[in-house]
Amino acid sequence: MTVSKTYKIAGMHCASCAGVIQKTFQKMDGVAAAEVNYATETAKVSFDAGKTSAESLSAAIAPLGYSLVMDEKTMNGTKLPENQEKNPLPVLLPIVAISLFVMGWDALIAFGYLPKMTLFWSEFFHHLLPLIATYALFVVGKPFLLGVYRFLRFGKANMDTLIGIGTLAAYLYSAAVGAFEESLAPYLNVEQSYFDVTIVVISFVTIGKWLEARAKRKTGDAIQGLMKLQAKMATVVRDGMEVEVPIGDVAVGDIVMIKPAGRIPVDGTVVEGTSYLDESLVTGEPMPVKKVAGDAVVSGTMNGDGAFTFRATKVGADTMLARIVAMVEEAQGSRAPIQAMADRISEVFVPTVLVVAFGSLAVWLTVGTYYLGFAQALSFGLLSFVGVLVIACPCALGLATPTAIIVGVGKGAREGILVKDAAALEMLGKANVVAMDKTGTLTKGKPEVVSVKTTGTMTEGQAMSILAALESRSEHPIAHAILAFPKGRRIDELPTLSVGSGSVERTVTGFDAIKGMGVKGTVDGTEYWAGNVRLIKSLGIAFDVSTLEHETWSGNTPVILATAKGVVAVVMVADPVKPEAVEAVRHLHGLGLKVVMLTGDAKGTASFIGKQIEVDEVVAEVLPEGKLEKIKSLQAEGKIVAMAGDGVNDAPALAQANVGIAMGTGTDVAIDSAGITLLHGDIGKIAKSVALSKLTMRGIRQNLFWAFCYNVVGIPLAAGLLYPIFGWTLSPVFAGAAMAFSSVSVVMNSLRLKTVKL
Repeated sequence: MTVSKTYKIAGMHCASCAGVIQKTFQKMDGVAAAEVNYATETAKVSFDAGKTSAESLSAAIAPLGYSLVMDEKTMNGTKLPENQEKNPLPVLLPIVAISLFVMGWDALIAFGYLPKMTLFWSEFFHHLLPLIATYALFVVGKPFLLGVYRFLRFGKANMDTLIGIGTLAAYLYSAAVGAFEESLAPYLNVEQSYFDVTIVVISFVTIGKWLEARAKRKTGDAIQGLMKLQAKMATVVRDGMEVEVPIGDVAVGDIVMIKPAGRIPVDGTVVEGTSYLDESLVTGEPMPVKKVAGDAVVSGTMNGDGAFTFRATKVGADTMLARIVAMVEEAQGSRAPIQAMADRISEVFVPTVLVVAFGSLAVWLTVGTYYLGFAQALSFGLLSFVGVLVIACPCALGLATPTAIIVGVGKGAREGILVKDAAALEMLGKANVVAMDKTGTLTKGKPEVVSVKTTGTMTEGQAMSILAALESRSEHPIAHAILAFPKGRRIDELPTLSVGSGSVERTVTGFDAIKGMGVKGTVDGTEYWAGNVRLIKSLGIAFDVSTLEHETWSGNTPVILATAKGVVAVVMVADPVKPEAVEAVRHLHGLGLKVVMLTGDAKGTASFIGKQIEVDEVVAEVLPEGKLEKIKSLQAEGKIVAMAGDGVNDAPALAQANVGIAMGTGTDVAIDSAGITLLHGDIGKIAKSVALSKLTMRGIRQNLFWAFCYNVVGIPLAAGLLYPIFGWTLSPVFAGAAMAFSSVSVVMNSLRLKTVKL
């Protein structure tokens, strides 16, 4: 049986680490697919549970210095320390300060700004720096040396390998010069050592990785924020007594009591009481929502001043909050298509850098010796060798896309915009057409009966009674309008209809839903059809549709009740346009998108609503297949189409569109039906979703530019390519600082996205 699981990975330091782990998993027997994300430090692996296991996966990468975290507290059966990331600044800042002081003094001496150190201080630092360098390399820099060891033993190189080889070379050269100073004096400049380079490079890189880790944690704070919404305890009624229990012990069907200012622990339906709930942190809606008996409540929301009880309907992983957290985690760990380029480069980056580093050393020792002499050429060559290895870190490249995705997805979650995966987020920003279903997307989705007209063969009450019986079997919004019609109305002819409850005592047999047109069924021995004009036409029933033109052009939708003998009643239903629809369409136009409205309604109704909200094109009287064909035709024109619908009736069109946007409402949110889900069904969030995509992709492009820029400029400079022309070289010290800053700057640029208003 193939299972797909996501594991946290311990020991991963860089983008090339992710590549090494991913390749190792993919080569294992039983592994169908593996995706390793450096930013989230996770691996999503699909594998045959009969051929391999999590333990086997962990064992495969253990020799390379990595392991799977089996759960939050243990790793391969070993308890994890509470804090694995210690602050290195108290140790590293003093030794960096000492090294930079010596380096700065020597530089100022060379320019004639300072005199030479006295013999005492010169000898003091001459003996102190090797001790500090030894500590820096073999204690602080132990991970880098392990990277060299694994490279020599297993042939797997990563960022640690590059730093380890470079600093070890500088250290060994300096140690050899110090140990054999007299013997080497005729051949080398024995006054020049590079202990300070070893100290500062290792310190800068370590500090940079620590700052990067701190910044990376902030990119994922959306998950932490959502997790904090989860209540820890719940008060339930059992055997007539109020009992406080952990939320894990709440079962479906339990009656849960909510006191003022309490947090909702699980999903449910209000049984008794009234209150206002703050749902903003789950839905993105700022206004408190009134809840009465029969209304749904969702976990994570905050109660106001009222008190009420509700019956638990979903608990544990099935609650809305748990599903949102799972979806956000999944999306933050997914890969955007734009990341593929960075992944391909990262795969070959480390081996290429090793070749460039050794190549630059070789050129210096050959060509450089001819012009500069061996001693000076060796000095330049060693500095170039170390500089290339240090500055050519692929971490910034590996962080460029995933950190922006993490922040973008988290920002969307806080706005009530749930992103299913990074590919959907990327594609949405490229869309140039937004197709929208009318009912429930542009309109409130809660139609109301505005008139009832009969042909004289039966009374209004009789017609509505039969129609309600038929529609009680349907889930269409118009059916709910029919059932809700008796509320507040006195219709003496409806003795068998439970007014306002939606339950019908009339017996309906032979019921059938006719896709896209209506329903049919037999009531009291007579077969009835109820639906739109297309249904009546398809049955060949004579009816003057011109009588409906005025109504439909005013935005009303007809529901026609007929028998085989003819039409017996026409009910007009109106679905009010959402107040925010007009502004939402204008925002989409402002973003450069064309808006197309798709609906099964009559052309008159559709045209009336289309003009109200100023859409660019109206496609009316189409079945679900017709919506699908319209999406295909737009794509055939070269358009990139985003489709917004309810995620159920519009499933074919949502699936065909380049990006599907599900209009989720309350606990019925269709989280799994599309690439983007908008909580609370707010159409205004469509424009925000597009803006979020564009903002995130712009951040990714900026990150990739700077990541490439550091390496494109830094590697040739460190290798000494510009020395013959301008006399420019790059000290390994500055290379280490630039490498550390490149990763931190990429993460900080991603974090900046949090502050931008959608």
